[in-house]
Amino acid sequence: MEEEKFESLAKRFRLDGKVAIVTGGSRGIGRVIALGLAEAGADIVLTSRKLPDLENVAREVEALGRKALPIAANIRHIEEHEAVVKATVDKFGHVDILVNNAGTNVMFSSLFAMDEKAWDVTMALNLKAVFFLSQRVAARMIEQGTGGSIVNISSDSGFRPYPGMSAYSISKCAVQHLTAVFAQELGQYHIRCNCIAPSVTRTRLSQALWTDDTNLKRKEMNTSLGRIAEPIEMAGAALFLASEASSYMTGQTMMLDGGEYSMILDALKTLPK
Repeated sequence: MEEEKFESLAKRFRLDGKVAIVTGGSRGIGRVIALGLAEAGADIVLTSRKLPDLENVAREVEALGRKALPIAANIRHIEEHEAVVKATVDKFGHVDILVNNAGTNVMFSSLFAMDEKAWDVTMALNLKAVFFLSQRVAARMIEQGTGGSIVNISSDSGFRPYPGMSAYSISKCAVQHLTAVFAQELGQYHIRCNCIAPSVTRTRLSQALWTDDTNLKRKEMNTSLGRIAEPIEMAGAALFLASEASSYMTGQTMMLDGGEYSMILDALKTLPK
């Protein structure tokens, strides 16, 4: 049997002609993902609440030779989703990739200190907005008939909760199951849905976890790589999931934790039976 001609693997990581929406794209992991997708050839729609911050990232995208559309929107409010999708289609004609990166941890506290308002804000942005924006973007992808990719950002706390992060951990665990549900229903339309679960990453959102020396040293000691993550390392995973390089992958959550989970499993093996 004659071997098939080798298809360029590098080309499968390219996003030329694609349009990506990145929520929470003004800073941290979202900003670096947006720049990474742009570098791979995608035009980028950036959303967050503050337009000036988005415009700064838009200029960085344009410096890479791609088009950018900054949209000030609070995606915690579902009524703003349609405007984001409409503005995207009006400017670019289509949408191919959605990165649900926007998230929050309203308070670090014991579960007994968690109040209803903090719970509702956390769930509204971390879970409800992911569901309904994905629903809206997926509907547009189905209309286009060209497939697409949805990339959700969860957290390793969705697998093993951190002390004082009850609502956040619960919301991120739910995002992982949401990913599997969307993948199951959207596969018939060639729309894939996958998830990234970062460990502590050097961003403003997790600043309280890595600026405390004791906590940082404990975290570093518990990872195989001996350090916390940098945003660019999440962007590499996002590019893989957004591109055709991962064309046979859907419904999965990639945990990027520097090997911490494997160290926990190894430690459990040493416990007396």
